[in-house]
Amino acid sequence: MKDSIIKKTAAYFPAFVSGILVILAFPVFDIYLLAWIAFVPLLVSLWGKTAREAFLSGYLFGVVSFFGTLYWIYHSVSVYGSIPFPVSICIVFLLCCYLGLFPALFAVLFRSMLKKTKLPALLIAPVIWVVLEFLRSYALTGFPWSSIGYSQYRFLPVIQISDITGIYGVSFLILAINGSFADLFLLKKRLREMPLFPLSYSIIGFSSLIILLVVTAGYGIWRLGQEREGHPVKTSVIQGSIEQDKKWEPVYQNEVLDIYSGLSQRAAETSPQLIVWPETAVPFFFDYDAANTGNLTRLQEGLGTHLLFGSVLVKERSLEKTLLSNSAVLLDKGGKTIYIYDKLHLVPFGEYVPLRSILFFIDKLVTGIGDYIPGSSYVRAGTEFGSFGTLICYEVIFPGLVRKFYTKGGDFIVNITNDAWFGRTAGPYQHFSMAVFRAIENRKPLIRAANTGISGFIDSSGRILSRTELFERRVLTGTVKTDNTLTFYTKYGDLFSYLCIVIFIILSINIKAWR
Repeated sequence: MKDSIIKKTAAYFPAFVSGILVILAFPVFDIYLLAWIAFVPLLVSLWGKTAREAFLSGYLFGVVSFFGTLYWIYHSVSVYGSIPFPVSICIVFLLCCYLGLFPALFAVLFRSMLKKTKLPALLIAPVIWVVLEFLRSYALTGFPWSSIGYSQYRFLPVIQISDITGIYGVSFLILAINGSFADLFLLKKRLREMPLFPLSYSIIGFSSLIILLVVTAGYGIWRLGQEREGHPVKTSVIQGSIEQDKKWEPVYQNEVLDIYSGLSQRAAETSPQLIVWPETAVPFFFDYDAANTGNLTRLQEGLGTHLLFGSVLVKERSLEKTLLSNSAVLLDKGGKTIYIYDKLHLVPFGEYVPLRSILFFIDKLVTGIGDYIPGSSYVRAGTEFGSFGTLICYEVIFPGLVRKFYTKGGDFIVNITNDAWFGRTAGPYQHFSMAVFRAIENRKPLIRAANTGISGFIDSSGRILSRTELFERRVLTGTVKTDNTLTFYTKYGDLFSYLCIVIFIILSINIKAWR
């Protein structure tokens, strides 16, 4: 009995190992090359499993890998949501249990196609994975965090293809390589258990993969070596490092403004064309609180440059309700408001409650939930030094949203955020790394201002030019080169992902033809 339990448990050990390897590939560990072999134990182990066992293996892999990369969510839930630590961990675990359904479904579909067709794993695995990863990015408002391609943000020659395929092309390559290793390990078993197994399928598959890798690397090296047209824009980002639990306290309000004022005046000494403050940097309702709004515009007049900052704006106020927006505001050199962008993609359970009539009780968990309303347009700011869209907080993790700002032009990207919610966890590091792909996909340099970090500058090839550390109060001044390139991805969006969906449907419908 004991031996049987040990044997059954050991059968799921490869899935657990794969989950751990995926965790190590992401920040803060950043051993990104592990991603190229991380799935091999899982893929190989699925060969001898039933559909139920495959589902459980994929589910274990998913829960482990997601929990290891998303554990940091507990920090904002526990510290700022006043929810006990054990309960906050359970909430994160429940989220991972939902996300684990996608790898579980992947494992079932992969095992089925591998058993019922003679197609190589290096084709089956990436097609199925990309389809499910793409669906996860949109299902239930979307949650693309921990997409495997993001682990490669430092592998610049490989990820340049993102300006054609988006992040999902990188995920495809990773799974294709993992699938090729699985093909090698499973070759003898498939030859033995599948009569007339055509080696030609594997040979053609390996040859095609090698060609794909050579083309990808060549394209990446070419892109990295390009001298791109554009002009320099000198920018200062202000990392105020304001404690999250104090920034909205009335007694702390003047101190917050003094901090940003002092840092901005120091930045102005270097004559930047633009100064950027983080998301909700001002601790008052801009243009509603007349006294503080006046103080801010007077400060701006003395800086002699443009100022972009995050603010909560009052959109509607009555005795019954107050409707707010999470917005970005740009003041010109004279203190005049010339641009306002209202955040389009709000954070579920942080800025609004999905299914509010059913989940009404969640209002009691986080102060202010449900008061925010989304914006309605992909508006860009126009200035003499270039035009830009402003992505607020986690909007930068949605490639389909970001590209819509630039389908008719644009010179650079600004991302303002407040990652103080996540403390000193892996969250801010992962958030920053995802911004690298938005720069490459749209060939736009990216300027990032974060309250507690990580702030920085990224060029249009994804190179991190400079960055701050967490909880550092400082001015970071840098120069980015504008880029008005209209990429294939910007123009056509997730065409590559749709192609994977079509291939998956064809394989599923004509599964008998591939036996």
